[in-house]
Amino acid sequence: MSDEEKIGNLEHEHASDSRTGVSPFVDPDAGLSPEERARIVCLPFVLCLVTIAHARAPTMSLGEHIAKKGPAVLTCAMFSGAQTTLEAGLEVDAMVAFLDRTNIGNAKIAHLEDDIGVHSTSKYNATLTIFFVSYALFEPICNVLLKRLRPSIFIPIIMVLWGATMIGMGFVRNWSELMAARWFLGMTESGLFPGINYYLSCWYKRSEFGVRAAVFFSAAAISGSFGGLLAAAIQNMNGIGGRPGWSWIFIIEGGITVLIALASFYMVDDFPSEAKFLTPEDRARVIRRLQDDKQASAHSENFKTSYLMEALKDWKTYCGMLIYMGPLMPLYAFSLFLPTIIQGMNLVPANDIVKNQLLSVPPYVLAAVMTVVIGFWSDRINKRGIFNMACAIVGAVGFIMMISTTTPVVQYIGTFLGALGIYPSVSLTIAWVANNVEGVYKRGVVLGVVIGWGNLNGVVSSNVFFDKPRFFAGHATIIGYLLIAMFGGSLLFQVMLNRENKKRLAGERDYLIEGKSEAEIEALGDNRPDFIYTL
Repeated sequence: MSDEEKIGNLEHEHASDSRTGVSPFVDPDAGLSPEERARIVCLPFVLCLVTIAHARAPTMSLGEHIAKKGPAVLTCAMFSGAQTTLEAGLEVDAMVAFLDRTNIGNAKIAHLEDDIGVHSTSKYNATLTIFFVSYALFEPICNVLLKRLRPSIFIPIIMVLWGATMIGMGFVRNWSELMAARWFLGMTESGLFPGINYYLSCWYKRSEFGVRAAVFFSAAAISGSFGGLLAAAIQNMNGIGGRPGWSWIFIIEGGITVLIALASFYMVDDFPSEAKFLTPEDRARVIRRLQDDKQASAHSENFKTSYLMEALKDWKTYCGMLIYMGPLMPLYAFSLFLPTIIQGMNLVPANDIVKNQLLSVPPYVLAAVMTVVIGFWSDRINKRGIFNMACAIVGAVGFIMMISTTTPVVQYIGTFLGALGIYPSVSLTIAWVANNVEGVYKRGVVLGVVIGWGNLNGVVSSNVFFDKPRFFAGHATIIGYLLIAMFGGSLLFQVMLNRENKKRLAGERDYLIEGKSEAEIEALGDNRPDFIYTL
């Protein structure tokens, strides 16, 4: 019997699965001790399945690989290495996404404005603003489309579309054409970041998701450093083919995106219940560990309007929106204006474009490293809020340094602290919100709304940076976002979640399941009394 037939039989035997049903699979490891089970499902299990079962011997099942290799090699370190290999595809996708949305900052100091006749700051800022408007408008629906169309189809398609848009930006001749290109770039990119975070949250246990989100988002910081290096190199093509250097920045980086998109048709896989690259037994193990973590992503859930309403009525949605706007506005301000901010410091001559591009690299490198370190640390102690609040303070100190002095070295050090405060908190917030929302579609909608609202605040970042070199309005606005939204919102969220946890542990929510069947209890999602929130 083929693997496809086995999967079909298992699904048929347990077809009652959904948020109104029970487990779709039998446990292939029933009867094993916790230690024996841990050897099989050591973290992160899914990615090891792909790397081992397909890269080395596609005809063998995971069980055969395990039997051949033995328990000695089944260590978390090995699985982490396998994870790095497979997740590299998603990280590359994220890297080119952030590279393409922010490279206009590199193009700006390469004389984009002069060449297309943008002679006012307000017009340039409008080209930044329009991206966030279309991005925020289309983002909430993208997670629903991702689930319905499958990640292996949806993600590569939108990448091809925004890569083509980016190439087109290299041929714009005036401000109106640049505005149109930025609108379509925002629309086509809107599905990637929330989509991949949602996708990862459906594969991992809650205690594992923080570092995965951090590794994924570190690609944003890497793209900032890589973008500066790449822009510095591409700038040397100025005049080739009669095109200016900024044009080649758009064309080459857009072409790279299209090539990666085509490869993504073969690199991106689907959700646990649809993963055809797994054998029935392997897929059952993946789903079983999600069920043990009380995750509805273990189920094949069908979309219902009620899931949308649940997401919109949940107070956690709006608290997540408050927190997420805290680092998102500063993130876009930092990434879009850092080359301009550094150029205004006069660390090197302002007309030395290549050196100014290169000076933007080190803060991003440090941010990428610390994003992963903090994500790993937060997973180890299963805490999110305390790290968010600490990041807010560090970031605020950095921007205070930039606003309070004209000394170039002090300002430049401030960019490092600013990056440290912004980047780790983005993935932390996503992981925190995802950890505390149950139901596949509900989580997708919540993440879409939270991330969409955060990105809409990019409109603010596009319109507050004037009067260099100290940019009083821009830096002051960032400080307010970090302290009020990010620090204050995180504190509020942690206090409210902790209060609810105490009530659940004290049995004050047990009345919600009285007289209910297992299926009805499962349908409660994160309202179940045994669902303990992550702080």
